[in-house]
Amino acid sequence: MNFLKRRTALAVLGAVAAATVAGTAMAQTVTLRLHQMLPQQATIPARALVPWAQKVEADSGGRIKVQLFHAMQLGGAPPQLFDQARDGVVDLTWTVLGYTPGRFPKTEVFELPFMSGDPVASSRAIQEYVEKFAADEFKDVKLIAVHTHGPGLFHSKTPITGLESLRGMKVRGGSRIINNMLVKLGATPVGMPVPAVTDALTKGTIDATTIPWEVTPSLKVTELVKNHTTFAGKEGLYTQTFAFSMNRASYEKLPPDLKAVIDKNSGIETAALFGRAMEEGDKAGRDIAVKAGNNIVALDIQETQRWRRTASTVETDWINEVKGKGIDGAKLAAEARALIAKHSR
Repeated sequence: MNFLKRRTALAVLGAVAAATVAGTAMAQTVTLRLHQMLPQQATIPARALVPWAQKVEADSGGRIKVQLFHAMQLGGAPPQLFDQARDGVVDLTWTVLGYTPGRFPKTEVFELPFMSGDPVASSRAIQEYVEKFAADEFKDVKLIAVHTHGPGLFHSKTPITGLESLRGMKVRGGSRIINNMLVKLGATPVGMPVPAVTDALTKGTIDATTIPWEVTPSLKVTELVKNHTTFAGKEGLYTQTFAFSMNRASYEKLPPDLKAVIDKNSGIETAALFGRAMEEGDKAGRDIAVKAGNNIVALDIQETQRWRRTASTVETDWINEVKGKGIDGAKLAAEARALIAKHSR
């Protein structure tokens, strides 16, 4: 009888211990470190990354904490951010894909001249596109989302009123596709990450920059230059592509319920969140330029068509280049445009 009692007691204690262990596992809390290049007040940190982190924390019941490090606080340079996520230097990064030239050749299609304009539709489109046609380019990370910015334009010290006024101008380009486009348009491209733009304009290293409206306030661009050139039609002259990535091991070691929280906050709706942030930031940036009395040059349809024709060979160059990598660039460009049209309806 005593033996049975002891066995029963041991069984109860074992069950309690197992329940305690299980409860501890279920109550596991995780801190994820998120690293990115822009000041905290810039559009993407303020309107996308912080809201995303808050939602993840809320959806996890406070069991996932996201610690944000802005403006490269953890070291390195912007072109290293994707690898920082891949290699586990940090858990999460947000970066510009064009900072690592040639590494994402299929995803580059969204950077082609006059490819896209509406950042929400284009961000939804690039997310679906990557999932269908370019997932292999992100196989080394857990991809949270990809997205684009809004219509690309010029910000310059002297007015850009037509193709002729751009010729010989030193212009910051944010990717190899954009730099090639600048060459075709007659400018001298100067490649650099976006945080370097303020210093380059101040020192005269560049005469103009290609960035969307949304990032102009945090870089003080509307104070450093007084001219902004936009294009007729829905599409901007260019766009850039961005990735919000998670270290795969950091994701895999999460318990299933916390993986589900990350999954819920990944994909097309997260891409749209970033696209909406860009859209709101574009409006805010443009409003600042208007209030400052800056000169906003709106090229008409005829002049925009000249730019379209001159820049069209950039797409031909890209198609021929990726063909050497076994990629059907013409097909991918058609797929990208079809997806943009689908998400623009």
